[in-house]
Amino acid sequence: MSSWLGFLRSLIIYNNPQRRIVWKFFYRKLLNRGDIAFDIGAHVGTRTRAMRAAEAKVIALEPQKPFASYLAKTLPKDVVFIEAAAGASEMDAEMAVSSKHPTVSSMRTEFVDDASNTKGFEKVRWDKTQLVKMVTLDGLIKTYGKPSYIKIDVEGYELQVLSGLSSPVPMISVEYLPGFPNLTQEVISRLLKLGEYEFNPVVGENAKFLWSEWKNAEHLKSWLQAQPATGKASDLFARLKSEAG
Repeated sequence: MSSWLGFLRSLIIYNNPQRRIVWKFFYRKLLNRGDIAFDIGAHVGTRTRAMRAAEAKVIALEPQKPFASYLAKTLPKDVVFIEAAAGASEMDAEMAVSSKHPTVSSMRTEFVDDASNTKGFEKVRWDKTQLVKMVTLDGLIKTYGKPSYIKIDVEGYELQVLSGLSSPVPMISVEYLPGFPNLTQEVISRLLKLGEYEFNPVVGENAKFLWSEWKNAEHLKSWLQAQPATGKASDLFARLKSEAG
């Protein structure tokens, strides 16, 4: 019962038509018609629907039940939906699930262990596990083609997802949780190993870039260090410099 209550709570909060609209217009500025986009950690499908409304070809991943069942039934028919997580290799793995707060269910053990001592997570409990199928970004690219954009929102597992990518793509966004700065630093380092990226945050769900110009990694790191641990979860966008213009 608690799993369904958590699901309904997420649906009410995140499946917001206004939110989809603002993200649709945001993605229309980033994506061209027919561009391939991966949504890794689709949750209730807000971003997937927005990307599809922006006329991208979307491949969406979500392993968590009952979200996966909901997405399989409600996403547009031309969206490719895969009930799986993404990681460093193809395998089966356990996900720690929070029945009451399913948005923070995670594949990363260290994230769950550290969260109990992090502001904003004091009341969260990971009360069960779920066996999930794991795929890689490289495997998705082999099957569906190289994406113009990959959105990754996987509660501390971003580095492992990027470990399954061996070559750069034009644009990637990863969730940034202010209470876990070290995880974000590791992700930035991984991105820079993949390619020459520049960065721009989107704070909260406002679907607007924070900076008028894209910044280098050092500028981003300085900004991150100044953020309070109780700040809003945000998206860090990384764009290949060769794609600028």
